[in-house]
Amino acid sequence: MTPIFRLFESWLDPFRPIPDAPLPKGGLAFLLHFVRQAKWPLFLTLIFGGLSAGIEASVYAFIGAIVDMMQTGDRSTFFQIHGRVLLGMLFVVLVARAFVAIMNSLLEEQVIVPSFFNLVRWQAHQQVMNQSLGYFHDELSGRLSQKVWQAGQAAGDFMVSLLQVAWYIVVYALTTIFLIADLDWRLGAIVVVWLGVFVVAARHFVPRVRQEAKKVAHAGSGVTGRLVDTYTNIQTVKLFGSRPEENRGALAAFGHFLHQLKRFTRVLTTIRMVMNILNGIMISLVAALALTLWQQNVISTGDVAFTLGLVLRMHFLLNRLFGQLNGLFRNMGTIQDSAETIVKPVAVRDRPDAADLVITRGRIAFEGVKFHYGKAGGVIDHLDLTIEPGERVGLVGPSGAGKTTMASLLLRFYDPEAGRITIDGTDIAAVTQQSLRQNIGMVTQDTSLLHRSISENIRYGRPSASDEEVRQAARRAHALDFIETLEDRQGRRGFDALVGERGVKLSGGQRQRVAIARVLLKNAPVLVLDEATSALDSEVEAAIQANLRELMSGKTVIAIAHRLSTIAEMDRLVVMDGGAIVQQGSHDVLLRDRDGLYAQLWQRQSGGFLSEERGAAPSASLAGAGSA
Repeated sequence: MTPIFRLFESWLDPFRPIPDAPLPKGGLAFLLHFVRQAKWPLFLTLIFGGLSAGIEASVYAFIGAIVDMMQTGDRSTFFQIHGRVLLGMLFVVLVARAFVAIMNSLLEEQVIVPSFFNLVRWQAHQQVMNQSLGYFHDELSGRLSQKVWQAGQAAGDFMVSLLQVAWYIVVYALTTIFLIADLDWRLGAIVVVWLGVFVVAARHFVPRVRQEAKKVAHAGSGVTGRLVDTYTNIQTVKLFGSRPEENRGALAAFGHFLHQLKRFTRVLTTIRMVMNILNGIMISLVAALALTLWQQNVISTGDVAFTLGLVLRMHFLLNRLFGQLNGLFRNMGTIQDSAETIVKPVAVRDRPDAADLVITRGRIAFEGVKFHYGKAGGVIDHLDLTIEPGERVGLVGPSGAGKTTMASLLLRFYDPEAGRITIDGTDIAAVTQQSLRQNIGMVTQDTSLLHRSISENIRYGRPSASDEEVRQAARRAHALDFIETLEDRQGRRGFDALVGERGVKLSGGQRQRVAIARVLLKNAPVLVLDEATSALDSEVEAAIQANLRELMSGKTVIAIAHRLSTIAEMDRLVVMDGGAIVQQGSHDVLLRDRDGLYAQLWQRQSGGFLSEERGAAPSASLAGAGSA
């Protein structure tokens, strides 16, 4: 059986790239986008689902025919007279029914569940990964991951329910009408009325189910997002003794979810009550009419057995169909809810003709750049700055002056609202984001590591690096000594030890040294240091500074620091205030202007850090919060 399993399992690629057309936002359009990529397996599922229903309905006809055959003729010649008919029935039950059931199982379990489910998840994940940085600032990571996962689950469940169950029941019901009406039109008429009332009930209840299901899915993802946010920031929660406040917030999220769930389950219970009353009435009418027709010798005993068996089965199937409709529209509500989050306009896109950036010299120019995080003003109003190839420039100024925003614009996390940024004369908006960021090495103040091994985190700078190159980068970052002493709870040691979520198992200084090692290994032609040594003690910082000077050699460098002593040796210092450049020059030249902002900041330093009293530009959005 293994070759057959592999044949079906390889039919649909679960990691197929997103087609050129953007993912649609509407729930049904979002679903159809994936259905078109798996049309042949789903089409065959539709065919075999219908065949399965037809065969099952025919089995009840076989039962009625057998009852009638048993009532006529001599028992001793039963098989001789009816042998061929019985063999035909046996073939349908043993061969045709088994073949259809096997095909349904292979299509569902070997194609749809492993491949279609994950095709949706993979492409939804790629859509999220295409989003700009601001998108992630506005969404909880736990909520996003749940949306991606539940999109695949809901889409797969919807198609399985539609093709394997709902379609099966529809074909069964139509076959039932045909077979019973062939016995007597009055029996067929009752079944038609039964199905008509069912359709009316469905039209009344299904829209309510869909709306309530969407609300439940949204509220459920809100609970998950809240919990993940709490778990991710558990140190802050415990540091501030905020467990009661967190419990109140979680209780509110759970309470909202339960409120929506109760509204939803009330609708479901009402449906079940209505359907049981309706089915009871219709079964009684069919049974009464069938017995009356038998008494009048219009239909045979086998016909009565066949009719009652068929309608009893239809009763169970219609109840199941209503449940499937609830599931279908509940899943559609989930798909809609996920699509609205996943499929949002990408703020920063590569142009269709974007080329890879090739840096030959490293000249950076900000030309008339304006950026306000979408607000009317603030942050950066009109910025002109040229950094020559190989020049080391330090950005200085109070918090909110726009320094980190400049770095974010250079890395194209955001696009300027006016003006442009060029590297070697090439507008960075005209090159691919991946090639741009591959040519820029950056160490930030808020160092975040992946929950992977030390080796994987350092090698992130250059995936093709050898183990020895990773080790040398760690040594140059003065991280080797503490790395070799690490051991995680699973007994992994040194470079193989896992660092915990966001590197929580390491101290701030250790995380920053790993981040520096990562950038040393990357060895990009442009270097951005945003408070790169802020988490280090003075002794370690002094040791690393020598390696950073070596790293800076031949590179264009932008260094941001509140601790002015760390950048005093830069070729040029650019002093910013309120999103504008107010001074430029070397450390010594700027100190001569005693009334200038740089000299004032230098004098105001206490413990090596800048005062934040002057020039703080208000952040215009959550995405800009914390921009320096």
